[in-house]
Amino acid sequence: MNLPMSLGIDLEIFAKLGIALLLSLPLALNREAAQRAAGLRTFTLVAVTACGFCLVGERFLENINSNSRLMQGVIGGLGFLGGGAILKHQGEVQGLATAAAIWSSGVIGVACAYGEWEVGFVLMAVNFAVLWVGEKLKRSLNGGDEDPRPNVD
Repeated sequence: MNLPMSLGIDLEIFAKLGIALLLSLPLALNREAAQRAAGLRTFTLVAVTACGFCLVGERFLENINSNSRLMQGVIGGLGFLGGGAILKHQGEVQGLATAAAIWSSGVIGVACAYGEWEVGFVLMAVNFAVLWVGEKLKRSLNGGDEDPRPNVD
């Protein structure tokens, strides 16, 4: 089998996928440390895959309408995936923050696909701060105990 001398590898694609992975790591590690069902693997896969979908669309779809429909599909799929993280157990709702963070992780991937580094970085920073600081605030408001209210994650 003869391979062409140039495989046509675009290093920018690797960079965008890699940055999507790196920007999703703080969210993934936060959820993993909190022992949530969706953690390291889920968040990184969501960000990289959303980035990949948009990169393929950008390369092969010819017009803005096709790209916007692809992005709508990615966003809808992320909502469906996040919805799977929301559980109701004995009258308590759990997983809302994880679901929202999954959705955000996908948007980080989309931002990276289109080279919107600032959007990706700000989303990562805001989400990490909300998840990390929010958990500490939640505990301090409840006197250091677990939240006595239904766990809305």
